[in-house]
Amino acid sequence: MTTPAPIKTHLSLQACLCACLLALLCVSPALAQTRTYRVGASDVLTICVFAGGEEQYRSDLTVSSRGSINAPFIGEIQAAGLSPSEIEQKITEPLARDYFVNPDVNVSVKEFRSLHYYISGAVKKPGLYETRSEFTLMELIARAEGVIPERGNVAYIMREGAAQVAAGKNAEELAASVEPIKVDLKRLLDQGDMTVNLSLRPGDLVYIPMEKSLNVAESKIYVEGEVKKPGLYDFQPGMTAMNACILAGGFDRFAAPNRAKIIRKTDGNTEVIDIDLNDVRDGKESDPALKPGDRIHIPETYL
Repeated sequence: MTTPAPIKTHLSLQACLCACLLALLCVSPALAQTRTYRVGASDVLTICVFAGGEEQYRSDLTVSSRGSINAPFIGEIQAAGLSPSEIEQKITEPLARDYFVNPDVNVSVKEFRSLHYYISGAVKKPGLYETRSEFTLMELIARAEGVIPERGNVAYIMREGAAQVAAGKNAEELAASVEPIKVDLKRLLDQGDMTVNLSLRPGDLVYIPMEKSLNVAESKIYVEGEVKKPGLYDFQPGMTAMNACILAGGFDRFAAPNRAKIIRKTDGNTEVIDIDLNDVRDGKESDPALKPGDRIHIPETYL
């Protein structure tokens, strides 16, 4: 009798990680509140006050856009940024001082409206997600049911970008116009490196581009000015300033290669590197290596 060969299941590490996290998120809302929750604007709180063996007050209060609530007996207090237990203490102290003997205050979150994140791009279910706890990047990807095979290797996190997308702005345009936080998805999803699993902030936008999408900061260089074919070109390891100019068709008639500049953005700062490409061509000066996202400017001659 021939023993049937075992069936092999091929499941990538990233799929396993996402599946496990998604399962945890779906088991119970309580599991999603392991981190201390901080109340935010528009959250609905249920507040109960007990004293003398009786319930003295019970009501649902919505946190205002200013982050305050109209607390029972004591008036307006600031609630945003505090945990429910901290709000309890903030209400209990004045009640015990001025109104009741040993009051017992209970504050719970009835509706979580302040915690929302937007994820866009190469995930199975992009969109706005409201949650009951602060999420990590991996948890948000899991909530969006994981990435698709065509995804790129970088995730962009833009603080407070969810509101801008909701207002009609494009996620890819936002990633190009601001300085986003970048996360290496190879390390996170392919290698399971949780040290790059960043904690998100309410209102964050996460954008995961497709592998073949235009991503200037990661895969392109730009040649502008007095060259025959200015434009975007694919970055290749080892590419130099002269290589880029050759790709752009060489210098135009009125070019001044001796005053060329490399404009480079690093961590939000702009660096300008002056380079004499005439000296590079003549072997008098080394040809500087480029980095992804560099812009090479060839000015016009003074003559």
